[in-house]
Amino acid sequence: MPDVRVCFKEITEDPTLSFAQKARALALAAENSLEYPKLDTQTAEALEERVICDMYEGHAPYKPRYVLPDYSVVLTEGSSWLELAPATTLDEAINTLMIAYHHVPSVTNMPVFLGHLDALLLPFCDDVSDEALYSKIKLFWRYLDRVLPDAFMHANIGPTDNRVARTILKVDAELKQVAPNLTFIWDPQLSSEGILALACDCIIECSKPHIANHPIHTAVFGEEGYGIASCYNALPLGGGASTLTRLNLYEVARRSKDTEDFFATVLPHYIELNCQLTEVRIKHLFETSGFFDSFLVKEGWIHKDRFAAMFGVFSMAEAVNLLQEKEGRAGRYGHDDSANALGYRISEALAAAVTARPMAHVWRNRAMLHAQAGLSDDGGCTPGLRIPYGTEPDPVTHVQALAPQHQFYPSGVSDILTLDETVRNNRAALVQLVKGALSLGFREFTANIAHNDLVRVTGYMVRLSDIKRFQQCGGSRINTTVLGAEAAETGDILHRAPRVVAHEFTSR
Repeated sequence: MPDVRVCFKEITEDPTLSFAQKARALALAAENSLEYPKLDTQTAEALEERVICDMYEGHAPYKPRYVLPDYSVVLTEGSSWLELAPATTLDEAINTLMIAYHHVPSVTNMPVFLGHLDALLLPFCDDVSDEALYSKIKLFWRYLDRVLPDAFMHANIGPTDNRVARTILKVDAELKQVAPNLTFIWDPQLSSEGILALACDCIIECSKPHIANHPIHTAVFGEEGYGIASCYNALPLGGGASTLTRLNLYEVARRSKDTEDFFATVLPHYIELNCQLTEVRIKHLFETSGFFDSFLVKEGWIHKDRFAAMFGVFSMAEAVNLLQEKEGRAGRYGHDDSANALGYRISEALAAAVTARPMAHVWRNRAMLHAQAGLSDDGGCTPGLRIPYGTEPDPVTHVQALAPQHQFYPSGVSDILTLDETVRNNRAALVQLVKGALSLGFREFTANIAHNDLVRVTGYMVRLSDIKRFQQCGGSRINTTVLGAEAAETGDILHRAPRVVAHEFTSR
């Protein structure tokens, strides 16, 4: 192992990092100087070769990757640990949330879930004017971006049409901040046409929010609820995800002789190794770290039996295309029926294997399949189930090609449709595209608008102007700018093909 002091010295002397960023980097470097939880030989080799991946969460799991507290607990009951009384006014509610966020850990050491903000704040708004509400939300939004400058921080609103949700959409479109990320939860029985149109207008202005399919998510998570955290991860409310490990499907296909070998032998082998990696990390978190003795559990913000294990996959496109080549077929993923059918078959096999594999210390005793949005150093591999950047078809074909995939990925699957800026003159078409995609089974709908400064990378937000400044002089107050800059160099995110939404979308 290299001398860790050299690593520590490089971090402390890095001129591109702020002192807060240095502190976080030093903490991760210190953790990674420890021995990894013991793995068997095959799992360790697969991890070293990056056929399976631990997402660089750290060598000593001492906190869950994603924590989704039920913030209504602290708002209504207060906190003895934090010496907070129950909130009685909107100012107190916002102040309590601001305090609470600093005590919620995650893989980034910042909160990745801010709660269902409209539902949390509405009970405190009865005597608050629209002007005062706008002013308070705007200050709150600015605070979040300046004090917790991480694009994986995520707020939820919806599905009802209410004044807090509308104010948040108005402020988000106006400020165009990287943080927080935002999801509007849509339900055809609960969401008005007006609030959906406003959410689509916000997408046109700042490429936010995601739009989540509430009926589909509710069918998975039930009455106890869920939240959308970090990029587009659907997880149990009052719990979260202990870890996210992932499988590189392209590397699995590369190690396969043909399609039959892929399904019969190689894919099952690496599915099991990824499950074993997951189990080792979760065992350490639950049985060694002491995390679940924290006040978050004792006061009921979170519950240890509501933490999921996320089984991620990526590079579906490259895996399908390579298997097509090995079978002498020319069709390509996203454009050809046989290639798309092969992708659906892979997802079905993954879902069946993951659902059949029991795990301890895991919500409902099974991992949740997840289409993982990629890392900035995933050179040559397309995130999740996406169609390779620069080759995307028209929006309708794009949606129809990917919609059948979504049924297999209950903890999140998202694509990014990059739309030509002419959609500004045809906003109704975007509304129809959203409704069509969700009616076909999309779990989440996400779009970038060409020539917006604020864009999505894999799921998190960056400003192109921030990337340009970072490339010129280094450094950024926003933690995720460096990831966006790396992805721009290695992942072709700036070569997404903007497509025109020329007609209203009709599902068929």
